Amino acid sequence: MNNILKGCSSPKFLGRINWFCLVFFFIVFSKTASAQTITSSARSLVERVIPSHASHFEVEELTSKSGKDEFEIESKNDKIVLRGSSGVAVASALYHYLTEYAHCQVTWNGTNLALPAKLPVVPNKISKATVYNFRYNFNYCTFSYSMSWWNWERWQKEIDWMALHGINMPLAITGEEYTWLEVYKDMGFKEDDLKDFFSGPAYFGWFWMGNLDGWGGPLPISWMESHKTLQQQIVKRERELGMKPVLPAFTGHVPAAFKKKFPKAQLKATNWTNGFGDTYILDSQDPMFAEIGKKFLDKQTKLYGTDHLYSADTFNENEPPTDEPEYLSKLSARIYDGMNQADPDAVWVMQGWLFYSDRKFWKAPQIEALLKAVPDDKMILLDLAAEIEPVWKRTGAFYGKPWIWNMLNNFGGNVNLFGRMEGVAKGPAEAWNDPNKKRLEGIGLTMEAIEQNPVIYELTMDHTWRTTPIDLDDWLKKYARNRYGKDDPDLNQAWQILRKTVYNGKEIRDGAESIVTGRPTLDSTTIWTRTKLNYAPEELLPAWDLFVKSAKSGSKTDGFRYDLVDVSRQVLANYALVLHKKWVAAFKKGDKTAFKKHSKEFIDLINDMDALLATRKDFLLGPWIADARKWGNNAEEKALYEQNARDLITLWGDANSPLHEYSNRQWSGLLSDFYRPRWEKFFLMLNNSHETGKGPDFGAFEKTISQWEWKWVNEQKSFPITEKGSSLDTAVKLHTKYRQQISNDYKK
Repeated sequence: MNNILKGCSSPKFLGRINWFCLVFFFIVFSKTASAQTITSSARSLVERVIPSHASHFEVEELTSKSGKDEFEIESKNDKIVLRGSSGVAVASALYHYLTEYAHCQVTWNGTNLALPAKLPVVPNKISKATVYNFRYNFNYCTFSYSMSWWNWERWQKEIDWMALHGINMPLAITGEEYTWLEVYKDMGFKEDDLKDFFSGPAYFGWFWMGNLDGWGGPLPISWMESHKTLQQQIVKRERELGMKPVLPAFTGHVPAAFKKKFPKAQLKATNWTNGFGDTYILDSQDPMFAEIGKKFLDKQTKLYGTDHLYSADTFNENEPPTDEPEYLSKLSARIYDGMNQADPDAVWVMQGWLFYSDRKFWKAPQIEALLKAVPDDKMILLDLAAEIEPVWKRTGAFYGKPWIWNMLNNFGGNVNLFGRMEGVAKGPAEAWNDPNKKRLEGIGLTMEAIEQNPVIYELTMDHTWRTTPIDLDDWLKKYARNRYGKDDPDLNQAWQILRKTVYNGKEIRDGAESIVTGRPTLDSTTIWTRTKLNYAPEELLPAWDLFVKSAKSGSKTDGFRYDLVDVSRQVLANYALVLHKKWVAAFKKGDKTAFKKHSKEFIDLINDMDALLATRKDFLLGPWIADARKWGNNAEEKALYEQNARDLITLWGDANSPLHEYSNRQWSGLLSDFYRPRWEKFFLMLNNSHETGKGPDFGAFEKTISQWEWKWVNEQKSFPITEKGSSLDTAVKLHTKYRQQISNDYKK
């Protein structure tokens, strides 16, 4: 390097400008800087993940032969050497070593990093390469249902988790509201013009997709400014590790004040039909459409940089005004034009949810028209729920566009054991090896919420470094060994039961919910509380037995305690439906004694579930509300954020919201402070009906309880933020109390 610099500073060079020398220096310098970035970012990740053992690892850059990520691992001079073509590749090498050699695991719900003092040796060099350019992560809804209140500390953990699991293409929409604030200010809008536009933080997912305006607001400026900074931290870290964040783009959603400021603008009112007011879409043929799209991307690039990947979803759960292919073609062409004017290298990343959720509208001519108006190399399609229904198979693999196979799995952040384990184990490999796949270029995760069912997400991302189906018999044994810190035949057997029950992926779209979380009713289901199981509930009991047996024998890892609580919770949540049927039958027969007995059993079950869930922070209401309030700079802001947090997981909207219970959670604190009192009020009404001989007025109760719910949403109250009691002792105690009773009732 010194010789190069010396030659480039010679009089001969200065006199006639030796371009070859300059270019050569630039190439060498760029490669050196790139290597330094990869190694320094990866070393920092190793130090964050395993600080006590980081000194035993060396990190080196690896030149990719394929242009896609590759990694190597080998033991050398008493060190474990991790080589990768990017920070993500090095992190993947680390996780491969941790899971395959050190029997460790890192998940949202239970981590085992009990590394031995002397690290296991890698006997032969390991080399892995991915066939996937893209490993995508997140859904717009994830940013609301799970990530509404995350700070930088929590984001760092998530970015590290992504890197360990091979993800290199995360959706990055934090801070979008600040960008729009700046754009509209430049266009002459005043603060008063926008106060009914920006939603509250818990509702950004649907505000960003144009489904609603203003709900949960008005949004404080302090929030926008703090999350501008947070987004800058997020994308900086992601890029340091070699990720390419997908940033938002303009799809036409504008403030209601737009029609007043620009009366000649071609606006269309649209409505999401879920109890919210109209939102306004600027017609793509309006000259201002591409202009605003360019303004937005220009402003966003100044704030957050760009990797030329932009997310834009048209008509998310809203039907277009016409199904004319020509209209749809012009619409997508104009959206892309707005991106292209600001960034000639722009690539449009589209969620394919609309093709799944509204298949009656989106038939072959409509889909083809929307997609083909954009050059093939300028658009990437996300097959958003490929494990449920692979849309790529009925669209000719998205008519030749690059596309990504994604698993959705969770809707609304509901708490349940659920997943399509068999389908996930083979789905990506089957797609990759299908001759009709055309331009399959990635795999990914597009769940509406995270921090549940960790096994399904570990399983999905294991496909990053393979193109063959996963053998679940072997994989589950390894998963359990890494999670529980030992080989346990009982727990291996338990996982085979879970595989065939909660994770069988049959009959239902998403996980069953408990009647406990539904608005009180004599019926076994409500509009958003689907209690149908994809297995006979008694078939889950042997898995519970095996977990409790292991608890008694001393299994104590973090992952084991979580799974013990989750399996116990699921058994009790299922059993609530049996008790529900008992007291309903007693009420209809007019048997007052039996009704009081079984309704009390139902309330006791809720109390027991609450006590069980209180032993794990994963299942506490308190942190959700406390984290929301932390973002407030004064009492008014804290109250607003708490109201957002409470509303999303209960009513979702106002007192008359048709979405109530959509995002229900089985959390300690929510069970005892919301669900139990609600059922108690219902039982009081039914008991009064018995006493007076008059039939219950369910319509009046519905109105009364919705107002009570709205009052709860607007209250302020702290809940425990740390766990209470022993997961092991509580689960064993409840097993002793309920096991025989549940078995007997299922036999009836």
